[in-house]
Amino acid sequence: MFLHFGHYVTESSGHNSEYNAWFRKRPDLIEKYCSQGTGWNPGEYAYSLNLRLEREDTWQKEIKEWLLRPLDISKSKEYASDIFNACFGDNKLFSFNGNVLNKGSISNLPYNSCVEIPVMASKNGFQQTIVGELPHDVAILVNTTAHIEDLAVEAALTKNKHLVYSAVYMDPLCSAVCSLDEMKQMVDELFVVNKDFLGDYK
Repeated sequence: MFLHFGHYVTESSGHNSEYNAWFRKRPDLIEKYCSQGTGWNPGEYAYSLNLRLEREDTWQKEIKEWLLRPLDISKSKEYASDIFNACFGDNKLFSFNGNVLNKGSISNLPYNSCVEIPVMASKNGFQQTIVGELPHDVAILVNTTAHIEDLAVEAALTKNKHLVYSAVYMDPLCSAVCSLDEMKQMVDELFVVNKDFLGDYK
């Protein structure tokens, strides 16, 4: 993508390939682009699921062992404590990349979308920066994802099954691989398999 668009992709290759239509639609493309990565999610199919399945029989034992270890109170690489300290502690400002409602920070993305941008934490709370416009080709990709996520959220909030179908129909990877009928059948199968987890969603 960097070679074709000229913009550096910050996501891991395997994870990134799940968001667009170019790399996971044929076995030869999966082999070429989605199986040679390194680090987290190198591109293996169901990588995250397989990590959890590997611990299916050991996670309870691991938790018990973890709880018996001496508590390490040294600061981690996570920055939640820095944010908390800036807002409620010693009044030092803390700048970080945070997920916030867009509210015009990126002018060519939906106003209420969640965006990750530079944010300043202080006694006054969070002040987000004005980033401006994304390059137009990048904005097309990100807008697609943002609008699909909006459809999925609206579907959950309104319990509208039609919007679930619509969100999947618009997904770039699904639409690159499946017909509309195949996507509807897939969603229906997912509803059946997950019915015990859907609560009062009928």
